Amino acid sequence: MTAATRSAQGGVKPPATIGSTHQPLRERVRDLIRDRILRGDFVPGDHLVERVLAEEMGVSRVPVREALNLLKGEGFVQDLPRRGVIVTVLGKDDVDDLFEVRVALDVQCARLASMRATDDELEELAAIADEADAAYARGDTAALAELNQAFHDAVPRMAHNPILASTLEPLEGRLHWLLRQNRSPEVLLAEHRELVHALRDRDADAAAEVARRHVDTSRTLCHEIMAGDDA
Repeated sequence: MTAATRSAQGGVKPPATIGSTHQPLRERVRDLIRDRILRGDFVPGDHLVERVLAEEMGVSRVPVREALNLLKGEGFVQDLPRRGVIVTVLGKDDVDDLFEVRVALDVQCARLASMRATDDELEELAAIADEADAAYARGDTAALAELNQAFHDAVPRMAHNPILASTLEPLEGRLHWLLRQNRSPEVLLAEHRELVHALRDRDADAAAEVARRHVDTSRTLCHEIMAGDDA
């Protein structure tokens, strides 16, 4: 069982508070807020109030304000006149712009992972894909969302290029909330299995093609979801 599955099976958790760590406080607060956005606790358009967040996390308003500024730079939140800070609302043009960048990065990640991933990393990726299939079969949407995110986090790490991984992370995160609403996850799961096979075969061209097709599939699903939201 992967860490993603253990987290998903834990049920709904109360808002996290800041623990003991050497990471700067503003970054710890940022990570907690970002995680709540990705989990869907905060949805696009939600107003993020410094005072409320500070009380929930047991910190002052200063690190919350600094964390929100960091999240603005990552594109997760935006500051609107007379409304304050809200979770970013993506338009169709925004989604297309993100996918134009993401396809180049995902394809390169797949190529590098096919050459650089260790055997243990490939087995872990296969295990995540298997657990996602099992979560889908039992109708566990929370676990499925966590495992999908775990899969997409793992491939950039397997490329062993920290700059590439850190560049891709905020792009992936900004779209993750939308793909959680996908009502046809079996399509994405099938492509995950194809990518695992290509990586295990150390076939860079095949892995790149699956990655490109996977981005196209995700783009189509995002447009379908957004069209449904507008209906």
